[in-house]
Amino acid sequence: MATLRLEIITAERQVFSDDVNTVVAPGVEGELGILPHHAPLITMLKPGELLIRKDSEETYLFVSGGFLEVRPDKILILADACERAEEIDIERAEAAKRRAEERLKTRTPELDVAQVQAALLRSLVRLRVAERKRRKSPLR
Repeated sequence: MATLRLEIITAERQVFSDDVNTVVAPGVEGELGILPHHAPLITMLKPGELLIRKDSEETYLFVSGGFLEVRPDKILILADACERAEEIDIERAEAAKRRAEERLKTRTPELDVAQVQAALLRSLVRLRVAERKRRKSPLR
């Protein structure tokens, strides 16, 4: 099966670097499915779930936004922030979700609704990515 190189980089670290079969990314215009030999492109990413397939294995990551570039030989993702499912602090994500929901419920005049909704979306996606990892893990 054909592969292409995927590199995911944030300001702090290189999150991922490996040959993969498929990448599904949250583009600002919708989800992007990228296979080997994809046409070159550059697009912005919105906060969402990043799916990586290598052989029969699927890996899910949370990406908070950034840029994706498809080159003839690789995919480069420059992410604002990116977390593997096992790195997500579920308690922290739950707390962020509760805070955002409470702020939306008790709106004050100075509340930036769009900012709070974006925070809520980030926490929901982080929880969904963490839940996928938990469901895949064998029972203990």
